Amino acid sequence: MLSKFHRIGIVPAAILGLLVVACSTAPIEPAPTPTAPPAAGDKPPAPISPSDAAASPQAPRNGFAALFRPRARWIAADWLDLPGWYDDRSAELWPALLRGCERSPPEWLQVCSDARKTPPPPSDNAIRGWLQQRLQPYRVEALEGMGDGPGLITGYFEPLVEASRVSRGAFRVPLYRPPADLATRKPYWTRQQIDTLPAARAALRGRELAYVADPLDALIVQIQGSGRLQITEADGRRKLVRLAYAGHNDQPYKSVGKWLIEQGELRLEQASWPAIKAWAQKNPGRVNELLWSNPRVVFFQEQPLRDAELGPNGSQGVPLTPGRSIAVDPQSIPYGSAVWLDTTEPLTSAPLRRVVMAQDSGSAISGAVRADYFWGWGAEAEQQAGRMKQPLRLWVLWPK
Repeated sequence: MLSKFHRIGIVPAAILGLLVVACSTAPIEPAPTPTAPPAAGDKPPAPISPSDAAASPQAPRNGFAALFRPRARWIAADWLDLPGWYDDRSAELWPALLRGCERSPPEWLQVCSDARKTPPPPSDNAIRGWLQQRLQPYRVEALEGMGDGPGLITGYFEPLVEASRVSRGAFRVPLYRPPADLATRKPYWTRQQIDTLPAARAALRGRELAYVADPLDALIVQIQGSGRLQITEADGRRKLVRLAYAGHNDQPYKSVGKWLIEQGELRLEQASWPAIKAWAQKNPGRVNELLWSNPRVVFFQEQPLRDAELGPNGSQGVPLTPGRSIAVDPQSIPYGSAVWLDTTEPLTSAPLRRVVMAQDSGSAISGAVRADYFWGWGAEAEQQAGRMKQPLRLWVLWPK
């Protein structure tokens, strides 16, 4: 399972005012006879904004009443309300949907049964029609407001790092498997203690999985909770392996981005992973100070990379799909839900509107209209994820 304590960890969710008040209201079941969705391929001239004609935000729409989750309210919508719905390459969702069906919520059992019996849809229009026949869109909003303000979407990725099986040359920064005495010392040594105390270093001797050249590469693998290593073995052979989360030192997570802001080195709007790396390159004498501001250390287990086209397992327990998997607050959106995103890309501000699957979570992903978008791996994914902090609207696509 991919476990992310804060992922990029630039700004805590509480600072951004993203936390919502929990509510124990029971869900209201939808009416049994919905109106038919528009036929696939009948592309409208333009998206239609959500109607404000209802007398109450909880009034049924097209026969569907509002649904409630502990941290969110779902308002029934029309398919035409989804900006860009007819422009998405929706067929790309199919593999992620089938993987999500391996551990589907109870409400998705019939939909998933239909999916397993269905040959892969041959076109985007075909899968749109398939989804419209079985699902109902709901606009997601916070419980305490009317949902007029934008939410937030950030990005994450699986780091791809050059590594060596043995300490050599520039490759001196170790990534560890869990130490043998991890369960007997609570909390375990801090990051600074592991780097400086002979007793701490002795406890981890022999637990090294691999060595990387840049301590920030080691940090980002720990923040993301997983990583790919292009590793050189002791005999010179190279292979690609995955490091998966296997535990941590029971120390609190502290954001290095927040530390830089508090030090006056970065402004809030500047804080991104590329900016943090640039600061470290300009201030090599303070890199340890930066790293030690976060006492948490993550330990890993090595796994074979059986399919290089799949990401690590998310919190749902299924592999993540680049561009089609997101992390959510499971108290707002259950794992295994289909979700429609309306946001923009971080570097170009081009529209990013697509159907994705809720298959992961993270401690910074809290609130109703909040998501973390899985970009995949490699340099481009790192650039996109490290800069993503965009306004967001989203809709849950839920079984009728």
